[in-house]
Amino acid sequence: MEDRQTNQALALAGVFQAAALVREIAREGGLVHTHAAEANVASVFATDPESVEAVFGDVLGVRLGLEAMRDQLRAENKQGQDMEIARYVIGMTVLERKLARKRGALEALGADIEEARRTYEHFGAGHANVHGRLADLYAEHISTLGPRIVVRGDEQVLREPGNVARVRALLLAGIRAAVLWRQLGGRRWQMVLARGRYLRAAEGLLDTIPAA
Repeated sequence: MEDRQTNQALALAGVFQAAALVREIAREGGLVHTHAAEANVASVFATDPESVEAVFGDVLGVRLGLEAMRDQLRAENKQGQDMEIARYVIGMTVLERKLARKRGALEALGADIEEARRTYEHFGAGHANVHGRLADLYAEHISTLGPRIVVRGDEQVLREPGNVARVRALLLAGIRAAVLWRQLGGRRWQMVLARGRYLRAAEGLLDTIPAA
C-alpha cells in the first residue's frame, strides 16, 4: 500500500489503537484485544519494515485502531466523540514532538530498544518481561518530558504492577506510531482539516479486512 494518505492512516491508527487499549486496561482491568496489543508492542521493534502495514504485521494487526479512528472522525461534534481516546491520542502526539525536539533523545531511545530486542525475540510481544522492559524505557525516556499522560480508570487496577507495565508499553508503542506518522508527513492539524481524507482511508482499509 503506497498511497500516502493510506500509509498515514495506518500509522495514525497505531496511535488510536494504543489509546483504545490503554482505556481497555483502565476500564476492564485487563486486555480483551490481545492480538491488537501484541501488534502494537511488536511495532516498537519494527525498525526496518518492508512497508507501513508490516510495522503492525498486517492491516488486521491495527484493526482496532482503524475502528477507533473511524468512529472518532465520523463524530460530527465533541459530544459525539470519545474524549478519553482523543485525550490519549493528543497526549501521545504531544510527547512525540517533545521527544523529537530533544537532541539525541530519539537515538538514545532507539539504542535502548535495540538492547531490549533480545528479550522480545525470546519471549514474544505478549510476555510480561517485554512489557516490563518497554515500561522501563517509557519511564526513562518519555515520562521525564512532560506533560505526563494521566490514565483514568479503576485506581486498584491502575496500581497493579502488571497493568502499569502494559499501559506504559502501549503508550510507548503509540508514540512510536506517532513518530512514523510524522515521518510520513502527518501533522496534528490534519486530524481536523483533513479528517474526511483520513476517514475515507480508514474505511477503505477496514474494507480490505475479512469479516470476523
